[in-house]
Amino acid sequence: MKQSFTLFCALMLSVSAFAAGKQTFDVSGFGAKGDGLTKDTAAFQKALDAAASAGGGTVVVPEGSYVIGSITVGPNTTLHLESKSSLLASGDVADYPLVNIRWEGEFRDGHRALISAIGAENVAITGPGTIFGPPSPLSHLRNPRGPALIELTDCTNALLEGFTTQYQQLWSIHTLFCRKLVAHGLTIRSTNANGDGIDVDSCADVLIDRCDIDTGDDAISLKSGRGLAAMKLSRPTENVIIRDSRLHSSIYAALGIGTEMSGGIRNVKLENCTISGRQNAIFIKSRDGRGGYIEDISGENLVVLKSPTFVGIDLKNKGIQATDPVTGDLEKWPLVKNITFKKIEVHDVAELVAGRGVPAERPCAGLQLMDISGTCGRGIALANMTDVKLSGIHVTGFDGPLISTENVKGEGLDSAAN
Repeated sequence: MKQSFTLFCALMLSVSAFAAGKQTFDVSGFGAKGDGLTKDTAAFQKALDAAASAGGGTVVVPEGSYVIGSITVGPNTTLHLESKSSLLASGDVADYPLVNIRWEGEFRDGHRALISAIGAENVAITGPGTIFGPPSPLSHLRNPRGPALIELTDCTNALLEGFTTQYQQLWSIHTLFCRKLVAHGLTIRSTNANGDGIDVDSCADVLIDRCDIDTGDDAISLKSGRGLAAMKLSRPTENVIIRDSRLHSSIYAALGIGTEMSGGIRNVKLENCTISGRQNAIFIKSRDGRGGYIEDISGENLVVLKSPTFVGIDLKNKGIQATDPVTGDLEKWPLVKNITFKKIEVHDVAELVAGRGVPAERPCAGLQLMDISGTCGRGIALANMTDVKLSGIHVTGFDGPLISTENVKGEGLDSAAN
């Protein structure tokens, strides 16, 4: 990404500007008990509303265990969780009103997140405290969807910094239509399918750095909606930097790109990270009926721990079909181009690259793999690609050929170790 350094500097300047909001509002002053038993939802909302009405401020959550239902954060407002403070999500479904959300790529009814912000500028959640998600069965709800932990929609200049989350079987952090978003120094833990860590959904100018994410589903997932409506809306996820982080999934991928990508995903850089996944370390995934594009994706200086694959590419049959699929023999397939990985160290990876799941109707263009070392059980398998460039592939321990191809054109296909 040519502008990665400029973007990084601009977003960090945005972070430093979050000191805005001279006033502080302690939730205990609005009646919050923090005893782990009393519902403190009303007290929290009063404090947040007071901050927003005052033109901005910091709502402070002191040491204690606070049981809350869904709350909303307004513009120019920071919710700050002090050391030894915990938010305990209520288990009562009535504490999470139904709102319109985008879930698995389409708009529908869903329960409002534990913490949400809609259309707010300069909104932040910070501090060393911990956020615990609601228990089952709320986390199992699908129709309508249960509450995410944090959901930011159409926000500009948003900061998530320093806190820890714990949840199960549902997305922890979902950001939709946001611009200038920073997630810094987060510790995210979740279990079981659908337990994504951070879902970046049709957002632009995003920095995720120094995060420790260990989840049931994708640690980080990049999305932009599914089907014709999302393609026409044309709100891509773009200009994303993920750096200096540890990403692990116990079921799926450390970084998932798709399957909901009809609005496009472009200009993504993953660097200086340790990654691993139960199925893939990095998974680029889609299917027919999506249309859209995935382009200009790069990874550099990555350590890949034990995983079935370093990179998996399946553009044929992953994900739920849209209610309004994109049609056309060519147009129904995603356009994927300019995918680059270099300076990669792999440890006990079963297959280096599983890249056969590409439709012949729309080949992938411009895959580059450079300077990869370590151990793997199998090598690189590619199909239906053009302008491939392979060089500096120095791996050991594999059975069979280092490179196998079907309908692939490019450089280094016979001498990738040179």
